[in-house]
Amino acid sequence: QVQLVESGGGLVQAGTSLRLSCAASVRTFSSYVMGWFRQAPGKEREIVAAISSTGGSTYYSDSVKGRFTISRDSAKKTVYLQMNSLKPEDTAVYYCAARPARVGVTLSSARYNYWGQGTQVTVSS
Repeated sequence: QVQLVESGGGLVQAGTSLRLSCAASVRTFSSYVMGWFRQAPGKEREIVAAISSTGGSTYYSDSVKGRFTISRDSAKKTVYLQMNSLKPEDTAVYYCAARPARVGVTLSSARYNYWGQGTQVTVSS
């Protein structure tokens, strides 16, 4: 059973930065595509960023491109989301997700098999 544990959320002011972490309890971390999603109150869950199993391919939604960076550390079995220049509209619960796949990135939440419990990010103006 795969377990994902997010950390790093909090309350910050607009323009500042946060780094989210997601630690995965898996045997072969390099076999999983990883993604970060977020869900704001009253809105559907949306993809923020995704990274391939090797880290060679990444995807960012238009709303975060140029501000957020997704990365992974195989030794620590952890995926990160560095969030810079935060805006109030980034306020949401952020979820980490994993899908066993060898190639590419996965954008659809329906295709991810495992999810973390979520971490709240609140950006004040």
